[in-house]
Amino acid sequence: MDLTLESRDVDGRTVIEVGGEIDVYTAPKLRDTITDLVGAGVYDLIIDLSAVEFLDSTGLGVLVGGLKKVRANDGSLSLICGQDRLLKIFRITGLAKVFEIHPDQATALAN
Repeated sequence: MDLTLESRDVDGRTVIEVGGEIDVYTAPKLRDTITDLVGAGVYDLIIDLSAVEFLDSTGLGVLVGGLKKVRANDGSLSLICGQDRLLKIFRITGLAKVFEIHPDQATALAN
């Protein structure tokens, strides 16, 4: 399975819509996208995981790394995730307390 990434600006924040599988093979593509955005001065990111079918530890590492990059610039990185199987991964790893996780895009953009 491949990874699809699409970023767009919404009300001064950048939403990255991710689809497919985030694993050891595809995670570098997401990492590079986040790194490029931060390098371009974009520090308020919302990563939409609604269309993600699989997420492994490499993908989690990329998300944590992205969070560190934006926070180093006084930015924010929040997630959109309403899928129980992915939310369970965030709860088990303790990352549900680290990330701001929203059930949908409207809720994420309202905060």
